[in-house]
Amino acid sequence: MRGSCCGWNRRTEQRFRLLAISTVKSVKIKLLLCCCVALTLLAFSTSASSFVVWNNQTPLPPRSSDSRRGYSIVMNTWKRYDLLKQSIKHYSSCPRLESVHIVWSEPNPPSDILLKFLHHVVKSKPKDGRQVKLRFDINKEDSLNNRFKEIKDLETDAVFSIDDDVIFPCSSVEFAFDVWQSAPDTMVGFVPRVHWMDSLKDDDNKFSYGGWWSVWWTGTYSMVLSKAAFFHKKYFNIYTNEMPSSIREYVTKNRNCEDIAMSFLVANATGAPPVWVKGKIFEIGSTGISSLGGHSERRTECVNRFATVYGRMPLVSTSVKAVDSRNIWFW
Repeated sequence: MRGSCCGWNRRTEQRFRLLAISTVKSVKIKLLLCCCVALTLLAFSTSASSFVVWNNQTPLPPRSSDSRRGYSIVMNTWKRYDLLKQSIKHYSSCPRLESVHIVWSEPNPPSDILLKFLHHVVKSKPKDGRQVKLRFDINKEDSLNNRFKEIKDLETDAVFSIDDDVIFPCSSVEFAFDVWQSAPDTMVGFVPRVHWMDSLKDDDNKFSYGGWWSVWWTGTYSMVLSKAAFFHKKYFNIYTNEMPSSIREYVTKNRNCEDIAMSFLVANATGAPPVWVKGKIFEIGSTGISSLGGHSERRTECVNRFATVYGRMPLVSTSVKAVDSRNIWFW
């Protein structure tokens, strides 16, 4: 009788012990799940708050006002005055911006109304007692090569080449500038593109041009477009005076591929790939060359023609992407 009673007590004790262990495990799992949910909600709220509008930017630390450490914007525009005003108004707030050079290729000079508005915008946003310089680079000929003409009064080494219909938060531009400073001979930009050898063609030296979806699918790129990219001002001189003239003539005639030409030039000079920087892009325009039919075919023709002129393919592919880990949870 005593033995059976002791056995029952031991079994009861074991059951309570197992119940206690399972309860502790259940509590631990629930606590872990709660922590995961809380972190997910926090990450979502952080990213959502910065996504609401493009000018809601992350506060930036104070920067040196030394012009040698700043950058200049060279903006290409064509009869889109509202977009030009919006872009200048936005970028004038960027901390290390020293000057804005507007590439003007229209038959008529900028109107007095436009000049007055833009000068008022930059004067209304002084930085540490200084103002952003605004210049119009007037061109007699309407050519896409104009955006890469040498600028004599350019005071900074760094150039941020940008179209008038794309907006990036200043925090993204400043981060891209930091990346460029670590590799000042290469191109650093936000819009990647790719090329690859066309295996369907009998000729082993035929290439194809790929847009964003090709970059997304393959995870590689070999160009960053000059619609939003940093590069050294020395490439203006090389593009205008040293690059084969047949490439500039092709760009003028076909009104396309000046950005591919610059990518070829920099890759040929460095033997290195560009650097793609992750950033939020806001397209404020609705039309452009890329929206026309047959755009990819024309770009493919450019890639093959330029490779023939160089006698080889200078573009270098890579899968590296620069990410500002301060502003994201997972990277």
